[in-house]
Amino acid sequence: MTRRLRPDELELWRKVADQTDRLTALVRNETMPLEPQVVTAPKRKKLIETLMSTPQSKQRPTTRVQKVPSIADQMRATPVQMDRRSFDQMSRGKLKPEGRIDLHGMTLDRAHPALLRFIMAAHKSGKRLVLVITGKGKARDDGGPIPVRFGVLRHQVPQWLQMPPLSPLVLQVSQAHERHGGGGAYYVYLRKIR
Repeated sequence: MTRRLRPDELELWRKVADQTDRLTALVRNETMPLEPQVVTAPKRKKLIETLMSTPQSKQRPTTRVQKVPSIADQMRATPVQMDRRSFDQMSRGKLKPEGRIDLHGMTLDRAHPALLRFIMAAHKSGKRLVLVITGKGKARDDGGPIPVRFGVLRHQVPQWLQMPPLSPLVLQVSQAHERHGGGGAYYVYLRKIR
């Protein structure tokens, strides 16, 4: 079932077409016409046959997808800023955190101010090692076209700690040992008060 475009629709189409650049069709590198066309059943069948007969390498250029490293890999890749011996003890869970905050279940707009207050208060009181619990997050991907990252706080907290006003207070951020929460928590080693 097809219909002809009304004159006002055709005029609108021409205005839009005049403001755009021509695209190159995937089939035989022909340019796409600016006039709208109706694809009838015989034309559709011919188009499908042409696409099927074209080798796969000529149909679409291949693209490479570079995966973003996991949070654990990113944490391991950051250089050690603190004393190496203390860092090794902290990584093995031998150092006991002097304070902790549980952001688990909070939204981003509630968690960020809470983290700011906690880190600033811990630094002001002279604490060196604190534990920030974010939780591992729930898999909420509904199968849509855009993938949804789970564990929003787990991904956001390290970025918050590297931005002002917290960046001058934080010396090192590391994933917590299993006894302190593992992938759902971070050790935050604070600088000394000057």
